[in-house]
Amino acid sequence: MAERSPETNVIDFRAAEQLLAARDPRGAVQLLDPVIAAHPENTAARLLRARAFFLAAQLRPAELEFQIVLEREPDNAFAHFALARTLQRANRPDQALRHFRLAAALDPRPDFIEAARFPPPPPTPEEA
Repeated sequence: MAERSPETNVIDFRAAEQLLAARDPRGAVQLLDPVIAAHPENTAARLLRARAFFLAAQLRPAELEFQIVLEREPDNAFAHFALARTLQRANRPDQALRHFRLAAALDPRPDFIEAARFPPPPPTPEEA
């Protein structure tokens, strides 16, 4: 097989994003596999492939990809949240809760806080 050009990898990555948006996760994985083979350190490609695995209900590969992302970016709140959803779907609620809480601690978005089962923050003086 001929060596892939950087341009080909970018085109495939962008096409995989479009396939995922169009709810074709398996097609996205097929495009991302050679991108990651050429650039295994590319966290963005790994995160996109993890999301594609999750949407294709391939929970173990999704979990492994999210873990690789978190090894490289332990402060990635979205990766923690997505890993938690993956673990939740795999019926591992205790492990999921840990990652929901990490996501909420890193980024106190309302959906992260709700999933972490943290109490909502008290209203600010303007909201009271």
